Amino acid sequence: MKKNILITILLSICCTANTQTATLTLEECQQKATNNYPLIRQYGLISLAEQYSLENISKNYLPQFSLNGQATYQSDVTKIPIDLSSLPIPNAEIPTMKKDQYKATVDATQLIWDGGVISAQKQITKANTEVEKQKIGVSIYPIKEKINQLYFGILIIDEQLKILDLTEATIKVNRDIAQSMFNNGVAMQSDLDQIDVELLNIDQSRTEQLSVRQAYLSMLGLFIHQKLDNKTILQQPADNFIYGNITRPELSLYQSQRLLFDKQESSITAKNLPQIGLFAQSGYGRPGLNMLDTKFKLFAIGGVKLSWNFGNLYTKSNERKLIANNKSSIDVQQDVFMFNTNIQLTQQQAETQKIQKLLAKDNEIIALRNRVRKASESKYKNGVYQTNELIRDINAENQAMQTKALHNIQYLISIYNYKYIQGN
Repeated sequence: MKKNILITILLSICCTANTQTATLTLEECQQKATNNYPLIRQYGLISLAEQYSLENISKNYLPQFSLNGQATYQSDVTKIPIDLSSLPIPNAEIPTMKKDQYKATVDATQLIWDGGVISAQKQITKANTEVEKQKIGVSIYPIKEKINQLYFGILIIDEQLKILDLTEATIKVNRDIAQSMFNNGVAMQSDLDQIDVELLNIDQSRTEQLSVRQAYLSMLGLFIHQKLDNKTILQQPADNFIYGNITRPELSLYQSQRLLFDKQESSITAKNLPQIGLFAQSGYGRPGLNMLDTKFKLFAIGGVKLSWNFGNLYTKSNERKLIANNKSSIDVQQDVFMFNTNIQLTQQQAETQKIQKLLAKDNEIIALRNRVRKASESKYKNGVYQTNELIRDINAENQAMQTKALHNIQYLISIYNYKYIQGN
């Protein structure tokens, strides 16, 4: 008995889980669409590229080794200009260098101080990585606008479906009245036919709207990587209008580009400073360090090396001017962007205010249309109104409600368009 009860409870839970309807918010759809957009994977690739680049740059601090080999033949060699016959030494002989010489060496260098070149290269790499990431952010940002269009398109259809249901219920009530009048010989069959045609038109409209809704849901599902159907419910967003600063990803891109130019400017100073390092050389050859020894010998040498390339000083001034010019170009781009964005915000704000005024009138129109429709129903019952006139007034009320529903969603669209333009 207990086992049967447990099975029943489990089946009930499973059935309840299967009948649950998916509910989504606009913010959830935007986040899921951003996370599932293929370009988002580029962030990881850029981070890996940065890691590899930084590791390679850091390896410049490791000792550098090279293997060298050399075999030469020269037409003459160094000789000591001494006349041995004048010396009181019998059989005196001064060794003479061989014209064929051989040398194999292993060279090692260790950087001690590079003037900040490696550090500057690391900073440039990091800054360049940030620029690339911000570019991806700018490329992905329009996804929000596409999600808004699909989401609000579905909400408009939902409102129209609700109004169709209300209109259908109203027409069915009046059909019952017409049927009663027909049974009593007061109405004609054509009156019922006109009402039935209107009900069929509503069914057609509902079928069309559901088909469009499914198409929108399918596209939305592709963006958020989630299967959606006509049972999916989209929550209506809040109508909170937020004024604030512009926080578009383009501004972050401009800032990261300026930072990159700053790091490039720092590298100009670094590459014009001297470099200090250690060096060592070990080899085997003829001659060795003793040039007069004609035998193959092992040899080694080491020390401290300072190098200073003054050639970069020729281009230092122009390089700084070029960076300053690039910064000015970024400033101009940002000023143009801010100018255009503020114009768009002003236009969108005016659009929002216009829709608010239309909504205020919609309520008055619906109230009047409702009174007209009720009066029409009374006239129809009393036989002083034609069926087509009644249907006309019902459709007029229906159209007024659809207009208000459309304005409601348009008001939300205008708010979220403002947020999109603003960057919130």
